Amino acid sequence: MKKVMLYALSTCPFCKMAKKFFESRNIPFDSVDVDLLEKEEKEKTVQKVQEISGRRAFPVIVIGETIIVGYDELRIKEALEE
Repeated sequence: MKKVMLYALSTCPFCKMAKKFFESRNIPFDSVDVDLLEKEEKEKTVQKVQEISGRRAFPVIVIGETIIVGYDELRIKEALEE
């Protein structure tokens, strides 16, 4: 199975939907709530998210080599199957 990483905000409803998607399907994933990080680590992580996705939007989901910005269930399913 491909590695799944979720960059999220703790208050973002779409981020919560992404977490529920993976949890309800027993898909292992790593996640970080960027807004809950300490200042320096938060800045580094936001910069990394921007480099990965090209913008400052959440959630950012990385599945293998596929990057998905926002909650797009169809694209997530496709990326998991590739």
